[in-house]
Amino acid sequence: MRRHSKENKVKRRNTIINVGLLLSAFWLTVGCSTIDDDLSDCDNGYQLDYELRLVTNMTTELETQLSMQTDIAISAALKTYLSSIFTDFAHDVDLSFYDTKADSIRLHHDEHIMDANQQSYTLYIPRQKYMHLAVANIVDDPLVDLQYDERCRNSQIVQTSPRNGTAPSDTIDSHTTGLFTARQLMEMIEGVNQTFNVKLFMANCAAALVIDPRGHAHDNIKVYSSGFATGFNICDSTYNYTATPPVVRTTLLQAEDSEVQAYCSVTFPSPESSHTRTVIETVEPFIAEPDENGLWEFRVYVPQPDGTITETILHVKEPLRAGQLRIIKCWLGEHGEVRTLNTEVGTSVTLNWKDGLVIEG
Repeated sequence: MRRHSKENKVKRRNTIINVGLLLSAFWLTVGCSTIDDDLSDCDNGYQLDYELRLVTNMTTELETQLSMQTDIAISAALKTYLSSIFTDFAHDVDLSFYDTKADSIRLHHDEHIMDANQQSYTLYIPRQKYMHLAVANIVDDPLVDLQYDERCRNSQIVQTSPRNGTAPSDTIDSHTTGLFTARQLMEMIEGVNQTFNVKLFMANCAAALVIDPRGHAHDNIKVYSSGFATGFNICDSTYNYTATPPVVRTTLLQAEDSEVQAYCSVTFPSPESSHTRTVIETVEPFIAEPDENGLWEFRVYVPQPDGTITETILHVKEPLRAGQLRIIKCWLGEHGEVRTLNTEVGTSVTLNWKDGLVIEG
């Protein structure tokens, strides 16, 4: 990846949207008794203030990569498509409170449909130390599921296949919502009215391949992305990777009066470069040194007039991180090969491609 001076870092600002998400409900004392019959443990209420923090470079990436007059329409299409991903809005929340001893079993669980930015939660549960995990915007995403959440250390957001409801198939769809999670140790103290501030951060990201056909045949192009995590461990904020990651279908976005097309996927992040480490929030959370090899990729299949298919694989050397949008601009060559000026992207082309990936719809 390119190196950035301090001056460039100041100029290249990421959009950081801080929205106070005050979730509110009243868990009645009878709910407390399901955990502990000694109601004296539940004399005090505890206020939980949830802050949904969208740390993203989406605006900067759109303005930087799609700044030409000819890019305005496709930039608007991408922004509209991603408005439900990079959002400060919580539709639903899943709240779990776990024992910090032994096998970290869940002691209290609650789910709410929010559909709002601000509400208020007062919590009545027995006084003790808890590990609290929170997940937002998971209900409306058919590709992901909260699993193994009876115990804190096992709780995960796992990709599932909406076609069979089990493990991911070789080719899956993109996420449909922006996923947010939080984890926080909470110690309820006797005789003290306490307020806990919990910050939720984004757990998924997006990538878009913008193709200018330059007059070449571009009907029925198929674009996939691959190389991303398959699950997220909520308690320790780490991702799960497999030796053969699923291939992700992209969504085709088109703009009126323009041949330029964008193919977008929403996924968990890629692996990190061996030169960098995961950064949740810094002044520049999306700057990273490139890896020697590609960390993730786009696979492009372009049908040709003679009936053959040209395959181009674009190997991206920079990591794709949670909250990040990455746009790669390219164009078609005369044989359907995809070309780019991006030095951080390597390409490999196969003319008359036949074997390998089975192209699905």
